[in-house]
Amino acid sequence: MASSRTTGETDPDDPVGYFLEDLRFHGKSERTREAYERVLREFEAFLSDSERNPAGASLDPGEATQRECMAWVHGLRGDLASSTVATYASYLHRFYAYMTQVGAFDSNPMALVVEEMTESIDKDPTRREISIPQMREFVAGVSHPLEKAVVVTLLKTGMRVGELCNLDLRDLRLSGEPAEAYRLGTRPQLDGRGESVFVASDIARGDVVDGEQRTAANKRKRATVIPVDEGLAAVLTRWLAIRPDPVSPADPLFVSTSREWGRRLTPQMVRNAVETHAREAGWYRTGGGAEENVTPHYFRHFFTTHLRDRTGDRGIVKYLRGDVAEDIIDTYTHNWGDRVREVYEENVYSLV
Repeated sequence: MASSRTTGETDPDDPVGYFLEDLRFHGKSERTREAYERVLREFEAFLSDSERNPAGASLDPGEATQRECMAWVHGLRGDLASSTVATYASYLHRFYAYMTQVGAFDSNPMALVVEEMTESIDKDPTRREISIPQMREFVAGVSHPLEKAVVVTLLKTGMRVGELCNLDLRDLRLSGEPAEAYRLGTRPQLDGRGESVFVASDIARGDVVDGEQRTAANKRKRATVIPVDEGLAAVLTRWLAIRPDPVSPADPLFVSTSREWGRRLTPQMVRNAVETHAREAGWYRTGGGAEENVTPHYFRHFFTTHLRDRTGDRGIVKYLRGDVAEDIIDTYTHNWGDRVREVYEENVYSLV
């Protein structure tokens, strides 16, 4: 990353805060910044504790040597998955590389540490295997209508957490009483599609959509219409019956029922709720990696794996995930009513 400040003139009192601020200027998401802050502040605390670090004295990040960095990384081993150790080390490496580049530090003590590490970031981890009956039992344990609606929506659609948070009432079409009580499914893309949900592809973090600045992005390559089956429709209808009046003029589908009453759910709120229930099920451990912990992204993996195995049709699954080339998207868009809904409803798993 380049910095707008003049190299050689940088001497921040709080190097970590300086780096985090620059991450924000460079457009990094709140989740990314929070992850960096957690790791870097833990390293900072390690350096300041003279009884823990090898120097035997309290140090600032700019005073740390390769030895202190190596000792901190070694201390992570045993408590964290190897991929997580590698991830945390990469955060510290990037911090030092950036601060060296802007002239705040003289050198990067993590360079050799990272080079000599045996751990590596697993970009395609073998994830926990959860059967449909096990997931059904998990869903049954989620009693709050909002949290159940969020979990079942993620599991039944495979959408990303940011895409779920960006849903508005206009993106959801249901029949019967909900359609009459709420202004649902007004998007023209839902015409003739039956009960379904529209996931846009053109929302970026910071965009103002329907009068509201969005805090999450939709990462699909192209907009997608996903069928809503009977089970998901029932869960969403139950949620709509108690949904607070939203603060936003965009009329978000999912809004907070706690401290942020009536405000659109954020990805972090969703992650916190899922983590709570996953911990109760024994599916989440602090320090656990993607191969162990159940998160909202795991639900996307679950959707992909089970629907692909049941349908044998990778094209439809890719279409529903929203991550395929335009020619495949066009094929299923033009034949949506016959092919997509038919295959989806015949093969999607029951969770409620």
